[in-house]
Amino acid sequence: MKAVHSAAAREEAPDTAARTGARRGKPGGGLPVRHRTVAAVAVLLILAAAPLVLGAYPVTTMTRMLAFAVLVLSVDLLTGVTGLPTLGQAAYFGVGAYTAVLVGLHITSDAIVQVLAAAAMGLVAAALTGWVAVRARGIVFLMLTLAIGESVHQVADTWPAVGASNGLAGMPPITLFGGPSLLAAGFVYWWVLVVAAAVFAAVAQVVRSPYGRTLRGIRDNESRMRALGYRPALARYGVFCLAGAVAGVGGALWAAQARFVSPGDLGFDIAALALLSVVIGGAGSLWGPCLGAALVLLVRDNLSSYIGGHGPLVLGLLFIAVVFVVPRGLAGLTAHRRRKESPA
Repeated sequence: MKAVHSAAAREEAPDTAARTGARRGKPGGGLPVRHRTVAAVAVLLILAAAPLVLGAYPVTTMTRMLAFAVLVLSVDLLTGVTGLPTLGQAAYFGVGAYTAVLVGLHITSDAIVQVLAAAAMGLVAAALTGWVAVRARGIVFLMLTLAIGESVHQVADTWPAVGASNGLAGMPPITLFGGPSLLAAGFVYWWVLVVAAAVFAAVAQVVRSPYGRTLRGIRDNESRMRALGYRPALARYGVFCLAGAVAGVGGALWAAQARFVSPGDLGFDIAALALLSVVIGGAGSLWGPCLGAALVLLVRDNLSSYIGGHGPLVLGLLFIAVVFVVPRGLAGLTAHRRRKESPA
């Protein structure tokens, strides 16, 4: 009992520090809330203004980046926050994309319905496949999620009802509240930006909640959390289902821009790029992996054509550089600067 009380005291110490920081306007020891809010609003305003100054092609590229960033958020929830490196989130991303296209083809072109349906199907798919996976750890969990992803990819590649290897095409343009079709790239971009921002805010709220602290505690010291009475397997299962829903939303946003989905959209390449984005951006920071997602897609889809198709080589070199130079990713650079500037 003495050991348990000692562990409980150590567990309460970070929360006490966080509450003290909150009274000073710095929750968790980070930037003041006012500065964080101003920075978030500034970033949103800059992103919202992009279609007003950019052409259709760069706006379309940014739309894809936002949709991919939502997938990367789901990977960061598992890998960075919970300590479960995964290669299976592309499966739920694909489930969401296929759901959105099927809803658009056979039910309605309303983008809100498509996003809700994709989130629900992503959650259901994660719930059906996650109960076994979350009981594993480390490399075993990684391989299990890879097997899940490849199984879903194989189903999509061979099932005639979803177009098999040809995919699903002909999705009509999305609409909102029964209005006209959103044909302009800028209108689709603004819709994707609104949903991506809402998902980011919701995930950030979960991470800052007591449940988020529980997940980080399980990541850092599972045996201590179990001794304190927590149920790690149940907590991991909950975040696995949540990550599946988030990935499903990302798939719906991807389909809203492309109006087409194929088995390649849920293959190993997408899963590997999502995990690479988390490592480059900084696992657990949320905004860092989103920045990493934009960088990865920029190199793969845009820069690669200017360097003779050697985008994967550049990504590999970038990964090596991050691992050795900034092991905490891009987000770790700002955290390191804040520590240097903070008084002793």
